Amino acid sequence: MIYMDNAATTLPKPQQVVDAVVYAMQNYANPSRGSYDQALDGLRCLMMARMAVADLFCCDNPMDVAFSQNATHALNIAIGGIRGHIVTTASSHNSVLRPLYKRGDFSVVPLDKKGVLNLEWLKRSITDETEAVVISHASNLTGNVVDINAVGQICKEKGVRLIIDAAQTAGLIPLSIKDTCASAICFSGHKSLYGPQGTGGIVLGNGYVPRQILVGGSGSESFSPTHPTVMPDALEAGTQNAHGIAGLLAGINYIKDLDGKAFAVADKLARMFINGIKDVQGVTLYGDLDAPLRTPVVSLNIDGINSSDVAAILAEKYDIGVRAGAHCAPLMHKTLGTQKSGAVRFSFSHFNDEQQVDLAIQAIKQIANTGGK
Repeated sequence: MIYMDNAATTLPKPQQVVDAVVYAMQNYANPSRGSYDQALDGLRCLMMARMAVADLFCCDNPMDVAFSQNATHALNIAIGGIRGHIVTTASSHNSVLRPLYKRGDFSVVPLDKKGVLNLEWLKRSITDETEAVVISHASNLTGNVVDINAVGQICKEKGVRLIIDAAQTAGLIPLSIKDTCASAICFSGHKSLYGPQGTGGIVLGNGYVPRQILVGGSGSESFSPTHPTVMPDALEAGTQNAHGIAGLLAGINYIKDLDGKAFAVADKLARMFINGIKDVQGVTLYGDLDAPLRTPVVSLNIDGINSSDVAAILAEKYDIGVRAGAHCAPLMHKTLGTQKSGAVRFSFSHFNDEQQVDLAIQAIKQIANTGGK
C-alpha cells in the first residue's frame, strides 16, 4: 500500500514510537498514584512529555500543558471555558464547529473562493461582545495556512482570546504560544507528531485556565469535594494514557531530531504532485496552490466520478490509500462548492518518495482519461 492519508493519521509510526509504547506498557504503573519505581517512572515520563510539548510550542511552564484524548477533546476544553461571543472561520473542522453549535453565540468569517482567510474580514467580525477567536492554523481540506501571528496581533489589539486548532500543523509548521499571544493551542498527537492515536493536548497561555468539563480522580487533594484547580490536574481527570504519552514523547523527539526535514520533504512531494496533475483535463484542484507556505495536502475532484469512487479505484487498482468525502469540514466544502461531491484528499509525509508520487500522478491521469473504467 502506498499510504497518502497522513492528514488523517501518520503511517507508519517511527520504530522509536512503537518501542516507547511497548516499554511503557511493560514497565509503567499509574502515574501520581504510587511512590514505587514503576509509578514514579510513569510520572517522570509524563513530565518529560510536558516539557517536550512546552518546548515545541515555546511555552515557559510545562505545567501549563494538559494531555487529552485528541485535538477534539482539547478544543472542547478550550471552547468550554469561553462564555461570551466567539468568532471562527469557514475553514473550521467539526471539532470546532460542533462545540460552537452546541453552545451558540458565535459567528463565522467567510473565505474567498480558494478558501483563503481575509484578515480584514476577521478583524471586522470581532465586536465588543466577542470574547475569543477560535481558528484552524491550517485547513485539513485545502492545506491553506493562516498567518497565525497576524491573527494573534489582531486578537491582542481587540482584547480577545485566541484559541488555535493546531491539529494539522503541530510537528510540521513552527507555532509559538508567545508569538501568537494565544490563550490555548490544541494539538493532536497522532498526526505529524507521529504519536499513537488517542493522544493530544492543550497548551495554555495568558493565564487562561478553562473551566473543567470533566472531574474525578486526580491523585491530589483527594479529600476535597471539588476537583483541583491547579494545572495540570485541573484539566486531567482520571488515569492518564501514560503508554500513549510515552509514544507521543518519542514522536516529538523524533520530529525535533529531523529539524524541519520532515516538512521539507513532504512539501516538495506535495508540490511535485500538484505540478504533475494541475493541467490534466477533468481534474479540479482546491486551495491556494501557489502559497509559499501550505501543508502537504492536495484535494481534488475528477469530472463525472464521485470522490468516493475515485478513492476506491485508487485503493483497489493502484494500491494507493487516500481519503474521500466531506473531511469533517462542511463550511469549507460549501466555500469550494464541493458539498455534494466531497473531495479526494492526498496528504504526504516524509515517508513517501518521488517514485510513489509519480505513480499517484499516473493513476490520476489514467482515471481522468478513462472515466474510472
